[in-house]
Amino acid sequence: MITVTREGPIATIALARPDARNALPIAAWDALADAARQAEGARVVILRSDVPGIFSAGADVREFEQLRTDPALRPRFRLAMRGAIDALAALPMPVIAAVDGGCFGAAVALVLAADIRIAGDRAVFATTPARLGLGYPQEDVARLAAQVGTGIASLMLFTGDHLVPDEAKRVGLVELRAKDAGKTAQGLAANIAENAPGAVALLKATLNGQGSDAAFDDAFGGAEFAEGLAAFAARRKAVYR
Repeated sequence: MITVTREGPIATIALARPDARNALPIAAWDALADAARQAEGARVVILRSDVPGIFSAGADVREFEQLRTDPALRPRFRLAMRGAIDALAALPMPVIAAVDGGCFGAAVALVLAADIRIAGDRAVFATTPARLGLGYPQEDVARLAAQVGTGIASLMLFTGDHLVPDEAKRVGLVELRAKDAGKTAQGLAANIAENAPGAVALLKATLNGQGSDAAFDDAFGGAEFAEGLAAFAARRKAVYR
């Protein structure tokens, strides 16, 4: 269901459940959390689908009848989803979500855990819990509102309507619009991976409100800055190990 591969400094987490349009049962959310842990040590992580035409249909509705009849299972589902999304968001390196197909329901919450989202030509986004008589976890509602604003988040959640790639870019749900999100993600990841990994991690932490003045000051005494300064003086490309 979930695969993790490495190519140099880039780790790729891929959704691969073609028989269910990459719908994610509880076991898959658990596997996603584990995949995030496996990606530690990479400089950049790409989140994508291995199934043509679909990123993910969201949570697996085939488990919903159990959730309706078994109250004890409901927090298990919620916490599994929370664990996967938060594990991805907590990674110290940049995470890029490449969406080249349908991205529905809980899958939107998943891509919101990434730092950068790319919509390809076949991308379609919809948050559909209201159509099923459900809500959306509070953390994911907050993240959606922070990304697109309360008004657009309200439109998306209240209507469940689809957003095509250009609309998703216009409202700020994605940062980049590309013909092929996967290829664009690979190029972007390679570009990021060439920069100083410690500096990139510090910048991500600072963007997330976890930076500090001491960390900024200490960077001037670090090996990465020494290499960057030496490369600048020698008019060569810096090499970060």
